[in-house]
Amino acid sequence: MHGGDDHGGELTLRQMMVRMALLLFISGTTGLCGVRMGLNFSQAVATSVFLAIILGTLFFWNFRLAIAFLGIGVLIFTRSLDIDHFVKEASLPVILFLVGMMIVVGALRDLGFFTWIVQSIISIPKITGRKFMAITAVASALLACAVDEVTSIIFISTLIFQVCNRLKLNPAPYLMICVLCTNIGSSGTMMGNPVGIYIGTKAHLSFADFIRWAFPVMLLALGSCVAVTMFWYRRDLDEFDVRLKDRMDRDLSLVPKVKVPYGRGLAVLLLTLVFIALHHTLEEALHLDPNSILLVAPLACAGVIMIFKRDRARHYVEAEVDWWTLLFFMLLFAIAGTLAYTGVTRLMADGFTRRFGTDLNVLIPVIMATTALGSAFVDNVIFVAAFAPIIEALGESVKIMPLWWALLFGACFGGNITLIGSTANIVALGMLEKECRIQISFFRWLKIGALSSLVACLIAWGMLALLAPLMP
Repeated sequence: MHGGDDHGGELTLRQMMVRMALLLFISGTTGLCGVRMGLNFSQAVATSVFLAIILGTLFFWNFRLAIAFLGIGVLIFTRSLDIDHFVKEASLPVILFLVGMMIVVGALRDLGFFTWIVQSIISIPKITGRKFMAITAVASALLACAVDEVTSIIFISTLIFQVCNRLKLNPAPYLMICVLCTNIGSSGTMMGNPVGIYIGTKAHLSFADFIRWAFPVMLLALGSCVAVTMFWYRRDLDEFDVRLKDRMDRDLSLVPKVKVPYGRGLAVLLLTLVFIALHHTLEEALHLDPNSILLVAPLACAGVIMIFKRDRARHYVEAEVDWWTLLFFMLLFAIAGTLAYTGVTRLMADGFTRRFGTDLNVLIPVIMATTALGSAFVDNVIFVAAFAPIIEALGESVKIMPLWWALLFGACFGGNITLIGSTANIVALGMLEKECRIQISFFRWLKIGALSSLVACLIAWGMLALLAPLMP
């Protein structure tokens, strides 16, 4: 999930009019050019509406859902999409999976699970500045794998602010190390990022497939990100070491400790993860459709939580579930599905094949680079939703699984390139500004963000080239 350029400020009426005119002009002109190039009416409308969604997230981040509503209306009225295909393409199982996970995460927050993780990091014996930051960054990445990148960075940011406040340090460098590692970590499982569960559903990949193929690549990329960022901020880490040693010598704690009932939180998380991890085995044993238990497990666990915490059940559903974002995803998936329904993605796949051939050694880096660069500026879910049908079409002539992983890594790692590249970035920078009145410039972020993303993508490319022959 990524941000847009006006996520924080209000647009003037004149700015809105100019941007709206630009959006309509670009999307309309693209549709007309498409007709001239041989697209039929429905294909031209589908292309125009999808482009309007992309431009909408860039120009009107706060109005993206309204633009998606209008886009669906245009598609239905022009008969470019019918209701049956709208329901089919809206990926309701993905949406319901995310609803269940959001409720589970809300309960974990209530039960003090995240507070326990933070305290566990702080209480590590013989802690040094570098050890503390390395462990915190890795914990942030692994926590993103288990819940999601935004939840992870919210709790890790709170820890960074508390520690830097005690040590009288600027938290910006340490926060950036953790955010960049969190984005890398979100590719390790299908829970880390909405694109993971979307790709898993589209490609019929199980949780075990992610652990087998994506998780090891993520760990190598994470190692590179920790190394690159800690070298980049080595002077800040030297200062952290000095301040920390001075405080420890005076036998002062980093943050106040509170007793939390983390046991129940751990049980809830483990129960959910066990169901998700064993979904393929259970589905085969019970003769269920692929990924049915995977998609229902968070909902079932959320149901159990809501029975035991009935006084908080309504709060979990109304406050913890991000309905705004989920509705946008649902409409976005349907609009992207219209590209496949009208045959646009078949034409794009044929053009892709003509331009780059069917050699995996060419297709893997091209897909990864395109998705990473696009995801740096536009919502990565949009890019994945657009590319998924193209990859499905390419699968008729090439081995498809390496291409799905290239799409996943490009979308997740590309979020590191710019400060609007991922929701985790935007959330962390918002917290930094609110807590410490500190702002990070676009180019300050770009230098280290692009470097860490490039190294991670190169590692993923190399690993996929080695693993591709072993993939089914």
